[in-house]
Amino acid sequence: MASQKTAPFGSWASPITTDLMTRGSVGLGQILPDGDCVYWTEQRPWEMGRTVLVRRGPDGQARDLTPAPYNVRTKVHEYGGGAIAVGLGGAWFVDARDQRLYRAEGEGGAIHPVTRADGTAYADLQVDARRERLIAVAEIPREGQEPENRLVAIGFDGTVETLAEGADFYAMPTLSPEGDRLAWIEWRHPNMPWDGTDCHEAVLDSDGRVVSTRHVAGARDIAIFQPAYAPDGRLHYVSDESGYWNLYRDGERPEHFKVAADFGLPHWQFGMRTYGFVDATTVLTAFAVEGEWQLALFDLDARKLNPLSLSGGWCVFDGVRCDGNRAVFMAGRRGAPGAAVLLDLAGGRETVLRQASDLKLPEDAVSIARKVDFPTTLPDGTAARAHGYFYPPANSDFQGPEEEKPPLIVMSHGGPTGQTTASFALKVQFWTSRGFAVLDVNYGGSTGFGRAYRRRLNGAWGQVDVEDCTAGALHLAEEGLVDPDRLVAVGGSAGGYTTLAALTFRDVFRAGRSSYGIGDLETLARDTHKFESRYLDTLVGPWPEKADLYRARSPIHHIEGLNCPVIFLQGEDDKVVPPNQAEAMVAVLREKGLPVAYILFEGEGHGFRRADSIKRAFEAELSFYAQLFGFEPADAIDPVEIENLG
Repeated sequence: MASQKTAPFGSWASPITTDLMTRGSVGLGQILPDGDCVYWTEQRPWEMGRTVLVRRGPDGQARDLTPAPYNVRTKVHEYGGGAIAVGLGGAWFVDARDQRLYRAEGEGGAIHPVTRADGTAYADLQVDARRERLIAVAEIPREGQEPENRLVAIGFDGTVETLAEGADFYAMPTLSPEGDRLAWIEWRHPNMPWDGTDCHEAVLDSDGRVVSTRHVAGARDIAIFQPAYAPDGRLHYVSDESGYWNLYRDGERPEHFKVAADFGLPHWQFGMRTYGFVDATTVLTAFAVEGEWQLALFDLDARKLNPLSLSGGWCVFDGVRCDGNRAVFMAGRRGAPGAAVLLDLAGGRETVLRQASDLKLPEDAVSIARKVDFPTTLPDGTAARAHGYFYPPANSDFQGPEEEKPPLIVMSHGGPTGQTTASFALKVQFWTSRGFAVLDVNYGGSTGFGRAYRRRLNGAWGQVDVEDCTAGALHLAEEGLVDPDRLVAVGGSAGGYTTLAALTFRDVFRAGRSSYGIGDLETLARDTHKFESRYLDTLVGPWPEKADLYRARSPIHHIEGLNCPVIFLQGEDDKVVPPNQAEAMVAVLREKGLPVAYILFEGEGHGFRRADSIKRAFEAELSFYAQLFGFEPADAIDPVEIENLG
């Protein structure tokens, strides 16, 4: 470290170039075991964001099953997920272009359409081996109305039969080992799946038709997650009735399984799973205690959790599935990119099937997350605590001037019902390697801390989250870790709303970046898609009865309070947060004469998938800060145009 050069924070030459942000990096999605094979999906920025189905065969070689132009992605709920299924020697997937279901015969083999091109989208695919069909969630478009969601069976010949209908949403269908019972979760407006859902179970006849159904668990204010059958046919599920998402066995007293840990996740996408059965009484499960994720073997009879110590240093898990003693999952770790992992439970051997990035950094070039808890205040004046992860600047070759503190980027995760973790993220390391500090905030409303913390945001979106992000920034400044005059707020989607609200209603931050963020809650309530169309009923209040509250919390109606520069990044095809949100905010900032930059990305939706879009977004944001804070980036980048900067 003695050979480090001294240079202003923000100006450091970084090994993480904008090209490396996309080249050799993939977005890992769903993962499924099938005998000696493992299948997963990976989104490739360098292929225009195309998602590919990959199969690792018994020989250990990974091969693509879906050549271009096939793009494995479902649009159900807009957020998708659960777009693949495997079994009976085959693989099925939903193609993004037409939302039809296809069958892939194998590497280099033919791909056949299964369903008709009628606009229906499918997700959460499950193979019904006994009847040679698939179980899926179907989303059926209706002219001038919300789409209709159903639970359906799809024959290999393309015939579609309804199994359940009438609820607004369905998810997580799962078959018993004998195929004679089917369980799922469903919910109705205005609930989101983390507010309250119901688990139902149907008895099926030999042809797979529903004979009878029963309500298993859940209520308007109890959220059920991941029903699943053990090898002996006993139904299990995750419920938050205790105040935490705990794992339950159907028919047993709930108090037997209470523990202060979350075994569930907010169901934003299909295909999410936190546990799988090793045998009838042993579960491999991921769970979070105070936001920190672990993996353990859960002895159901002894009601004992036995945490696993894994050599990979994994700290976050999703997509957990077991096939006997073979387990697969997607995992993140603190000091290196995440991966698709195969775990041999009998031998304790971990195999990395695919890393999310080929990037290899020296240990001292990686900023490792430090968990921070800091004081905050609830809307009623009550003192409370909030959480986050602090990343100091880190670079093998550079250090900042002794008399200077680094600028701080405060990140607000999306959702807002979601969570940030301590796992390695290029979106963080890009900044820390250039001399910025980062605070990634788990504001009130985040998951992984129990139901009470998650519900802290109910009725208080734009207040609790804003106060927590502001309090976290001020806490680090008071500790002498960052420059109080160079605090920046950033976020995407719901995090973009928190960012804009923090810039408007607090005089703490000196700049901001909003990616497909929300400036007008009224417009969002009117324009958004079915899945989130009633989300704000809980976060803010029922619309339009509480229209005054929507206006009071909308930055666009209080532009007099916004007095700092903002850069807006927006996808042209975004259906979740349409471009009119960013464009309305840009217009009022222009009119006010504030420095503002705006980039509209053609062909992008809610989140950027293409390599050129991701590259341009990071370069534009870096240029934005360089012009505002007066440093010269080491990167050779095109400057972003900032209007009204003079």
